[in-house]
Amino acid sequence: MIKKFFPTFIALIVMSMLVVACAPQPTPTPEATQPPAAETTAPEVTEAPTVPATETVTEAPQTTQEPIKIGFFSPTTGFAAADGTSALQSAQLAVKIVNEKGGVLGRQLELVFYDDAAKPDQTSAIARKLIEQDKVVAGISGSYSGSTRAAAPIFQEAGIPMLSAYGIHPEVTKTGNMIFRIGTLADVQGRIGAELIGNVMNFKKVAILTVDNDFGISLTDGFKKHATDLGLEIVLEEKYPLGETEFRPIIGKIKSSGAEVVYATGYFNEAANLVSQAKDEGLNIQIVGQEGYDSPQFVQLGGPATEGVVITTDLNRDSDRPMTKTFLEQYKATYGEDADMVGASAFDAVMVLAYAIQTAGSTDPMAIVNAISNLKNFEDVATGPFWGYTADREVLRPISSQIVKDGAFHLYHEFDDLQLVTP
Repeated sequence: MIKKFFPTFIALIVMSMLVVACAPQPTPTPEATQPPAAETTAPEVTEAPTVPATETVTEAPQTTQEPIKIGFFSPTTGFAAADGTSALQSAQLAVKIVNEKGGVLGRQLELVFYDDAAKPDQTSAIARKLIEQDKVVAGISGSYSGSTRAAAPIFQEAGIPMLSAYGIHPEVTKTGNMIFRIGTLADVQGRIGAELIGNVMNFKKVAILTVDNDFGISLTDGFKKHATDLGLEIVLEEKYPLGETEFRPIIGKIKSSGAEVVYATGYFNEAANLVSQAKDEGLNIQIVGQEGYDSPQFVQLGGPATEGVVITTDLNRDSDRPMTKTFLEQYKATYGEDADMVGASAFDAVMVLAYAIQTAGSTDPMAIVNAISNLKNFEDVATGPFWGYTADREVLRPISSQIVKDGAFHLYHEFDDLQLVTP
């Protein structure tokens, strides 16, 4: 009997094993990952004035395609928070405008951004995160020169394009062929400062006051080179640390130096203290600054003492160019305050990248690089026009000087001599 049923018993066992083997197996639960700290939602922005009056754009057009990710970092906390916030808000404004017009290659732009607190070590980690985790097609530095210099080699090594919005140190673009600048190179802006003082204002005796960091030193170097060519006499040269609030001892030296004009590098906090104390101490000579002064904060903090101060900058508030007016008007309407050069440069970085990707017809890194390199007479920027880029990836464009008049920046003189503005 056992022999009779044994084959059947074996068959049943085999079939049972097959059923168990074919049953669906439980899937291991994936490990939870830390959500990225980046934010990608842009604030509400008023409609671009270029949208026809008959159309009402309430939100960016919907698309089933993945967005094109652009990485962005700026200091939205810490001592440089005002500049970093302006840069971020302006970049978001540019993304909104581009997306309202249909995006790029039929896809929306997405700004992936982080706060670097203007700390180079923090920026290095952010650069890697943008490239390795967020998979951005390009990056924009909305930070100072030190942080920008920390990020540039990481983007270069990864073969991802990066644009420096307003970091002006010469070493930024020397990193390699993937790194471009939107703002004016320090050597050029310093040169324009000397040209302004020597050939526009017709002063001869200059006192130089330099903030002791990459920004200030590189500007002063550019100034001194051209000052020598112009025969200007430097009667005093002093440095001060970032964050300095007491300028009276230096002002005393300036008063006894015989200087006719002060060329002073620095940021709006230091600049506001400098001009206020100069007024209090009876220093009644012209003060010339540069883009570090270019902020509504300078006028607010310095008050009446800022009247008559002249600065070199990339942003001409009195320009009648459509994109300059669009940027200034929409920034004011959206954020309730006046725009500055830092913001304009970040805005322009987004606009250049959008143009480059559209022109390339691709998000391929080298295609983007080639499109930027071949850019000519580009008008869709707030600080333009951009005539083009040099072989060293430095932008060619007019450079403005602005004077504080009635509590606001206005055009003083524009420099559009190609030989003068070319690095």
